[in-house]
Amino acid sequence: MSEKLTVTDVKVVNLRTVKHVGELEPAWSPGRKMSFDVGGGSFVEVHTDAGITGIGPAMHPMFVDSVKQYLVGKSAFDIEQHAASLSYYVPNLHYQGIAGVDIALWDIVGKAANLPLYRLWGGGKDRVIPYASMVRLSTPEERAELAGSLSNDGWRAIKLRLHHETIAEDMRTVEAVREAVGSEMTIMVDGNQAQSGGDWQPGVRWSFQRAYETAVELQDLDVYWLEEPLNRYDYDGLAELSGKVEIPIAGGENNAGLHEFVQMCEQGVYGLLQPESMVLGGITNLRKVGVLAELFGKEVVPHHGGGNIGVIAHMHLVASWRHAPFMELLHDPPIGDYKNKFSIMANAPEIDSEGFMPVPQGPGLGVEIDPDLIVND
Repeated sequence: MSEKLTVTDVKVVNLRTVKHVGELEPAWSPGRKMSFDVGGGSFVEVHTDAGITGIGPAMHPMFVDSVKQYLVGKSAFDIEQHAASLSYYVPNLHYQGIAGVDIALWDIVGKAANLPLYRLWGGGKDRVIPYASMVRLSTPEERAELAGSLSNDGWRAIKLRLHHETIAEDMRTVEAVREAVGSEMTIMVDGNQAQSGGDWQPGVRWSFQRAYETAVELQDLDVYWLEEPLNRYDYDGLAELSGKVEIPIAGGENNAGLHEFVQMCEQGVYGLLQPESMVLGGITNLRKVGVLAELFGKEVVPHHGGGNIGVIAHMHLVASWRHAPFMELLHDPPIGDYKNKFSIMANAPEIDSEGFMPVPQGPGLGVEIDPDLIVND
């Protein structure tokens, strides 16, 4: 094996769509549709002179030449430098940027060391607890029925979307779900009020008073956290809210800079951090947010990572952190079933009857793309 493990090529590989499953209206984007397929999309490959190839989530093809111009000829091991340099040379396009390259480089390092990433990072957990992250707003009755079904299947936690027209409607949803699952499931809720970096976004907008009243009522229902109840950059309002209620206020999935998480920790904005590798530019920066959270005594539960390879990378991180109790997994069956996005992998992990998901034990990410889905140009 080459001592440097030199990068020789970077590719975006397209995948065949097996079938279209359907569409859902996401609660955070009312009036629009989110499509779910079996197969389809693309992924990143980073090749080396040692014959080791790393994989990562999709990157927009327009970035390939810029990434290759910087990365080809350099050692795959120098990830810290690459993360800094690529963030300078390539624009940060969320979910389609350099995060896929960063994850692919870590996959290479794990394969070279013959270790799964969570072991490489010093982790001892070989399974994690995923929570079923809902897509739709839906009705109290339907959410309660689904929660009961998930609980019967072994799921241990569920996250509900809460931004009906009134607090009363929101609370009916939580109450119905709590009645359906009792103490068998952990319940989290998401207000999705930080989707926009500005002062406008579609759907119901919460005032500070609504966020406060919601948090107080959720405490009585034993809800684990309240996520994104105010504007993304309303640090003062979020810090005030966090200081007034007992329920942890969570957020951070749309924050793209490490300096933002430093500010949030110093100001006491969130009690629980939810960074997203596909927004931060990869796992390299996400690991730093994990260290920051630990230093400030906060739990960290990364945002879901796009639904496929990004989730696997997050799974390894969660398994390596002592202060990460859950892993987000977008799962709103039947259309929004997590297995639809996992279908691009030949050996994707599955949740077991006890509500755990085993961490892949192969080197690196430990998963492989289904070769039958690869489109050969």
